[in-house]
Amino acid sequence: MIQEELASPPALQLFRNQTDEICLTLDQQEIIRLKKEKNAILLCHNYQIEPIQQVADYVGDSLGLARQAASTDADIIVFCGVHFMAETAKILNPSKTVLLPDLNAGCSLSDSCPAEQLAEYKAKNPNTFVIAYVNCSAAVKALSNVICTSGNAVEIVNQVPEEKEILFVPDQNLGQWVIGRTGRKMKLWPGSCYAHVLFTKESIERCKMEYPEAPVVAHPECVQTVRDLADEVCSTEKMVHYCKSHPSDTFIILTETGMMHRLTRELPNKAFVAGPTGNCACNDCRFMKMNTVPKLLECLRSLKPEISMKNDLIEKSKRSIERMLEWSK
Repeated sequence: MIQEELASPPALQLFRNQTDEICLTLDQQEIIRLKKEKNAILLCHNYQIEPIQQVADYVGDSLGLARQAASTDADIIVFCGVHFMAETAKILNPSKTVLLPDLNAGCSLSDSCPAEQLAEYKAKNPNTFVIAYVNCSAAVKALSNVICTSGNAVEIVNQVPEEKEILFVPDQNLGQWVIGRTGRKMKLWPGSCYAHVLFTKESIERCKMEYPEAPVVAHPECVQTVRDLADEVCSTEKMVHYCKSHPSDTFIILTETGMMHRLTRELPNKAFVAGPTGNCACNDCRFMKMNTVPKLLECLRSLKPEISMKNDLIEKSKRSIERMLEWSK
């Protein structure tokens, strides 16, 4: 009987800042020109590819992007992220043109909470106070009392009156982490981000053996066994501040790999190890990576694809988003 050879774990990816001056491609230069010509602002999530981050006007997490969308005076908002993020920009700017380079850039977490199922739950439990993580559809936002992001979830939950029974949707891992931080009882919707749950306790323990002095920084969408290994659990925006203030020169980062580009750009004297999963050396979200430079360029040229929403949905979903922005000032 021949014994099967055990597969070797994937080699780790270490990201360092490239000190060479960035040379923009012709397509990137044309994107910059078209933005100026059409008075367009390019909002980019931390998980986008590096060539898109390089030409963005703002790169950040969901909360920062929402604030930028709410305050911009540009005529056109081009959103490089996923569909629910572009929807949020449209909700906050109903009179503006909002573009998404690829309308198929969805989100497994958002899909895990269909609005019809949430409406049915609310009908059976009319006194429930619904807190929705921003990673959800506009229809779910319209059914929610307030929105939160990973950066302000604890702050939002702490402001809900004690007598309210809370249902937290759709991410059960983020909700579980918030319960631990606040001590507040909440019912959790059984949803999760497919990319973040790919990190495993075993893969991170192997990584820590190779970089024993490197602090582990994890996104709260990771499962609890992974979060328990982390030195810090926080939003992508707070990852930048944590790594900046920490004396270590190397960090293990447990979130989508696009975050490495921003970290190495803003903290050039530090290095970052992409947290491995059981199958690969990093963790790319297939939806975030659907936006490409050619799609972005064509989007600016044609002003398509455009996000369109019915006025009544915009009005209903806007209330919960504005409440979040007010509560998190």
